[in-house]
Order: sequence, then structure tokens, then C-alpha cells
Amino acid sequence: MTIGEVSDRFEITRAAVKKHLAILEEGELISVHARGRERINHLEPNALKTVSDWLGYFSRFWDERLAKLDEAVERQETKKPKSDT
Repeated sequence: MTIGEVSDRFEITRAAVKKHLAILEEGELISVHARGRERINHLEPNALKTVSDWLGYFSRFWDERLAKLDEAVERQETKKPKSDT
């Protein structure tokens, strides 16, 4: 898609879209190819897989840590003496 085609799909300025696309290109999440006077932006799915794998690692990391925290809190709750109110 061109910058104009992308900006037509969002409620932000063309300049803002251009800045976002430049960041995505720098991160190699998209590639940009000239077609005449236009610059066509292409999604790079392999780069997104790398990002997905990275996020998956941290998701599993935090899931494990939070499960351990939940277990510790549950153990602590069962150790508390019952109050007579």
C-alpha cells in the first residue's frame, strides 16, 4: 500500500502515517519499494513471526511467575487463622 492508501484507513494525518511507516521500515517489519513516483509499503511476515515468538516467550515467562505468585498467596491465605467475628 502507498502512504495515501494507509492513511485513508486511519484517522491520523498522512504525516503521522509516514512517521509510523518509517519506524516499521527501520525495524524491518515492512519493506518499501519504488513503483514509479510511488513508494509501496509491503508487510514482512517473517519479521512479525520473530516479534510474535519474542512476545510469546515473555508471555510464558510472566504466566509462570504469576502462577507461582498465585500459589504463594493461596498458601498464605490457608495458613491465616480464622477470626471469630
